[in-house]
Amino acid sequence: MDLTLQKNIFISFFRTGMLGFGGGPSTIPLVHKEVVETYKWMTDEEFGDVLAIGNTLPGPIMTKMAGYIGYRVGGVLGLINALAAAVFPTVLIMISLIGVLIAYRDSPIVQGMTQAIAPVVGVMLFVLAYSFIKKSKEALGWKIAILLGAISLVTYVWLNWHPAILIGALIIYSLVGKHKQTS
Repeated sequence: MDLTLQKNIFISFFRTGMLGFGGGPSTIPLVHKEVVETYKWMTDEEFGDVLAIGNTLPGPIMTKMAGYIGYRVGGVLGLINALAAAVFPTVLIMISLIGVLIAYRDSPIVQGMTQAIAPVVGVMLFVLAYSFIKKSKEALGWKIAILLGAISLVTYVWLNWHPAILIGALIIYSLVGKHKQTS
């Protein structure tokens, strides 16, 4: 058992859990920073695949990603370690602050704090989306990337398809496309 690796797994997901205000999508850029840029446990493409698969499954994205990445990097102990590290900050903070927030929920300061976080999360998601758009241009070319983006937009916004259907269809498309290229 590599204790340094387990320590790094814990630190990376604990840090992500501590800083991932808003949950869900707001944690994705933080996980990306730790896993791809800081520790280099995955490439951008591998991270994108994990994100896509994680989004098709039910439940919180942070725990799904932590579990898979922890297992991939550190085995079963890495899985347990990453999940505990990802969840522990939230549990600790919730227990510590829920009483204070309930007591002061009508305070302009508390309302301002929660409203101030939204633009920061929006910028972080935009930066991550932009990096995925650049990667899709490199992998697919502009025409196919724009076509798939337009189809996704229409089916999601106007036809109200569930995102899991879109993601599943695009995964199947990518698998069929890769199969055709290799045969």
